Formats: sequence, C-alpha cells, structure tokens
Amino acid sequence: MGPRAFVPFFAACLAACPAGRDGGDPQTPAPPASPSPAPAFTAPSSASLATSAEPATSASSVPDAGSVPALDPAAFLFPDAATTPPGAAACLRIEGVRERTSCLFSTRYDGDPEALRSATALFEGTGSVAGVQVEQDLEGGFRGDIHIVPEVPLGRHRRHLAWVAAAMRDFDAFFADLAAPSPPRYRVKPLAFRFFRSVGRTTPSAYAEGWSVSYNVSGSLFGGADAVRETLFHEIFHLNDAAHGDWSAAHLRADFDAIVARCGTRVACLRPYAPGDTMVRGGTYYAFQPDNGDSVHEYAAELALRWYREQRAARRAEALGRPAFKCGPEENRRSWEALVAEFFGGADAAPRCR
Repeated sequence: MGPRAFVPFFAACLAACPAGRDGGDPQTPAPPASPSPAPAFTAPSSASLATSAEPATSASSVPDAGSVPALDPAAFLFPDAATTPPGAAACLRIEGVRERTSCLFSTRYDGDPEALRSATALFEGTGSVAGVQVEQDLEGGFRGDIHIVPEVPLGRHRRHLAWVAAAMRDFDAFFADLAAPSPPRYRVKPLAFRFFRSVGRTTPSAYAEGWSVSYNVSGSLFGGADAVRETLFHEIFHLNDAAHGDWSAAHLRADFDAIVARCGTRVACLRPYAPGDTMVRGGTYYAFQPDNGDSVHEYAAELALRWYREQRAARRAEALGRPAFKCGPEENRRSWEALVAEFFGGADAAPRCR
C-alpha cells in the first residue's frame, strides 16, 4: 500500500447518491498481462507537449484551444513516483516526444489493447490524458471520510474510458455548432482524467481541480454514457468557474443565500429553484445540500448543466420535459442570464417564456 495523504475533499464535486444507489463492493484491478503492441501515435496538434503538469488557468474559447498548453502525459499516467514501474521510467529516457508518449501509454494500458486504443484516441483527438489518481484519504463533508486508490480503466472498467471519450466528442460538436452572439469563454479541453476507486463506497462519483477531473469507476452516478456526459459537464464547469475568478461566489451569492434563507433544505420549497433533480440520499437537492463545501458552486454547476441540457434538447428538436429554467422564479432568470453571458457568449436557444 502506498503513502496516504489526508486531504479535505474538494468542494467542486458531483457526488450525490440518488435514492437506492449508495454503497458498492470494493473492486480489484485486473492482473498484469503480457505487453501489447503500441499503436501508431500522433501527438495533439493544438500545441507541443509541455513539461508542466498544469495547463494555463485562463478560460479559452471553444472549440479552439490552440492557446492552451498541452498536458504532460507522464504527470497523470504515473503520478506517484513511489509506485512508477521500471517500464515507465525507461519511457521517460526516450528523447523523441511521440515515441516517449507512445511508450508511456503502452506501459500504463499494458494488457488491454482496446483500452490503449481508446486512451490514445482521446489524447490524439483532444489532448486529454486518461490517467490515475494517487492513493489518499478524503474528508468528504456530509459523505464522511473516504479512502480512494488509483484504478486504471482496464477490463470491466474500460467502459468508463469509452464513456469519457464519447462525452468529449459530444462537447466538441456541441460547442462547434453553438450559435452565440459572442465567443464562449468556456474551456472543455485539454483535461486530465484521473481514474480511481473509492474503497467500499460509491462516492464521490467525481471531483474537479486544476483542469483535471477525478473519476470514480465505482461512482453511483455512472450507470451509462448519458450520466457520465452530464456529470462531466458539471465538473468541467467547476474548472471554468475557478478560472473566472470564482465567478459563482461573487455573482450568484445574493440570490442563492436568499433562497436558502427562505427554504432551508425543504424539498418542496426548493423545487422551483433547483436547476437539476439530483438528490442526496437522506438530504435535499444536490444544488442546496449543506456541508458540501461552498454550495453556491454546486448550484452554479447544476445551473450550467441545465443550460447544456436545454440547449442540446433545442438543437435536437426534443421536448424539454418541463418549462425552461429561466421561466421560473425571478431568481432563476437572474442567475441564468448572468451565467449564460459570462461563460456561453449569451447563447440561449431555450423556448421563450410565456
């Protein structure tokens, strides 16, 4: 067992447990297998590989991320020097960028050619790295203390990698076709995806920090591609919110606090103001759940997800299933208009309010 760090759980995470979906059995990684041949590898064209693990923190227009430095794959594929295998160390001594990167991916995804192809395609297409988290303990607020371990998305977990890749393709297409009065200031790539498993738990499903999304292969929310795609949109908003100087805390606080003062955690009272329908087991709407960091961040991320859902439905000529969020109480309209103007270039294809 590697070293364990005890850290506060980052507030920006979508980790609620829909009723009846908490729990989960511990899972073990697939046994090592013989090396698989490396695919032909092409480094991302958006930028040359950087030596730093962290890309720029400023938001950029989408889909053009050419001004954002590319990620260093080694920093995310093998983030713990104490547990890095000799094969990875040998990869780092390779001088050519393409050859070194191909070696690192082949070593990390050794034994699962299909997962290797998926991780490679994700990197080539978006510059995003599908790596792992480090073992640590999280102080999870209302969730309690959680122990997490790195989990490479191989074998039965490979589907998570496929779902992440599908989500990234969807985001690319969505923003490429977005009709906005001005360029969106919202970044979706490149990102690091840090896969992990919570021991004996199904929370948190994911959390975000430093242009990376940590992804739980045991997460209670991850039952299919749509759930993964929407969870990732929520998490990516947190990253953009931070890059905009903690925008939500400065601009949505007054209305958020007024709603909480009026309703507390009462579901019936909060229902008209809740951007999403995700509930915490034994609690309230995730957007208003207490002891979850600064909850205005979760309200904002759920609001961004509601915007994405409504725009995507309008583009596909699908019924929303309920009135547009902006057509609810006045607090909804103010928050909606402020968020859409700040991040999404004023784009709003949701039906007008009657």
